[in-house]
Amino acid sequence: MKGLFKSKPRSPVELVRHLRELLIFVKENKEPREHKREEKMTELSKTILEIRTVLYGTGETEPNPEACSQLTSEFFKEDTFRLLINCLPKLNLGARQDSTRVVANLQRQRVSSRLIASDYLETNMDLMDILIPGYEDSEIALTYGAIARECIRHQTVAKYVLESEHMKKFFDYIQVPNFEIASDAAATFKELLTRHKSTVAEFLSKNYDWFFKEYNSQLLESPSYITKRHAVKLLGDMLLDRSNSAVMVRYVSSLAHMRILMNLLRDSNKTIQLETFHVFKLFVANQNKPPEIINVLVTNRSKFLRFFRDFNVDKDNEHFEADKAQVINEIIILEPRDPPCTDLDKGEVPC
Repeated sequence: MKGLFKSKPRSPVELVRHLRELLIFVKENKEPREHKREEKMTELSKTILEIRTVLYGTGETEPNPEACSQLTSEFFKEDTFRLLINCLPKLNLGARQDSTRVVANLQRQRVSSRLIASDYLETNMDLMDILIPGYEDSEIALTYGAIARECIRHQTVAKYVLESEHMKKFFDYIQVPNFEIASDAAATFKELLTRHKSTVAEFLSKNYDWFFKEYNSQLLESPSYITKRHAVKLLGDMLLDRSNSAVMVRYVSSLAHMRILMNLLRDSNKTIQLETFHVFKLFVANQNKPPEIINVLVTNRSKFLRFFRDFNVDKDNEHFEADKAQVINEIIILEPRDPPCTDLDKGEVPC
């Protein structure tokens, strides 16, 4: 008799409908009485946790595929997803974390073999206009950033963000004083520039001039060690990706770009030096080096050779040693091209 009057657990569809009712309540802030509002907020947090449990299961039970499918279908009906995004700033930290887990799972759920989250976002791209500018609000930045990364798993969403004005704002977000927010923004920036190969290649080709101007001046030449380290590592990842081969050739044919990398080779931090080397070697390996790059390498040959012969990593690395030997050999055999180049002993040469 003890459990006779317990309420029956809500079905996945009922859970989402109840969530929608609570979110509408929070959004419209109907209840003037504080204690009643607190009850609703507690119920909302509990409902989000129940939805998370359906999607992930418990430590003792696996999630039920049919229940997950029903919940996912209902979630993307009648804009529950949008309601949740809009109400996130009003939730407590625990509810936000559970919501992020729910959103992450929903991006991967297939219903009748379709990723319906992708279908939904294709017709609701403006949600990214809420999520990405969230980096400007320290209270919600990390939650919106995590959800944005889940959404850009879908190629159409990533393409929308890449082609938007949001991309220019990332150079500011990455450099905000708050370390956690800056790191989160850098993670989203990297995801945008590495996940969807063909889309990234198209973006870099179309936006080459402004993008690398900002990338070089704001990130590679930043006074911040963290910013420089992440930027030079990401630059290497982009240029060494086969899908970006045309962009790589264009980048390593610029003397201005090579000078920036030469200065980074002089950095006091070994990690930055090593990541820079992986990019600099592309300038040297380029079989169609412009005359001005050849002449800089030839005129300062002795300085380059002395630097690279003394340049070592802390542990044995056969691949690094092979690359370094190749760079040294390439510089040794170079012949000068007209017009002659003056010595660049003005801080650019790593010696």
